[in-house]
Amino acid sequence: MKTNSIEPENMNSLEQEFLDKIEKHKGIIFKISKMYMSEKDDRDDLFQEITYQLWKAYPSFRGQSEFSTWLYRIALNTAIIFLKSEKRRSFISNEDFTGYKVIQDEYDYGKEEKLVQMYEAIRQLNSIDKAFIFYYLEDFSGKEIAEQMGISEGNARVRMNRAKNKLKDILNSNQS
Repeated sequence: MKTNSIEPENMNSLEQEFLDKIEKHKGIIFKISKMYMSEKDDRDDLFQEITYQLWKAYPSFRGQSEFSTWLYRIALNTAIIFLKSEKRRSFISNEDFTGYKVIQDEYDYGKEEKLVQMYEAIRQLNSIDKAFIFYYLEDFSGKEIAEQMGISEGNARVRMNRAKNKLKDILNSNQS
């Protein structure tokens, strides 16, 4: 019986190195997928597309920056392109959290509701503002955000504040 899984003995070292790095950083890919897509199937598709684009670009990764920095840039660019794709626009709708899993001991209805509201509000932002909010939530400094976005540090701070204000406005209007 043939399976689709990759057997470790059949992988070359480049493939194994890539898979190890993706495994270590899959949380980043998941967060970006969740910020940009509301439906589980669309999030899964975006996760797969990001992974595919990372794999295609991996041979050109030279280690001049951290792997995570390189991953952020490719993942966010892929998410923006994926979102803009005409094929995907018709599928964007309200969040389906039926697949959201939380360890029972850590489950907190209040926190879950705030998380749901936050992701719903983030999805109302434009693609670039979502990227700024993502970097903010990941605790990137103004300098790091500027480097990632290819803009000046001052411009990054201004745009970050605008994105945060837009998000606050959306959250406040949803609570009214």
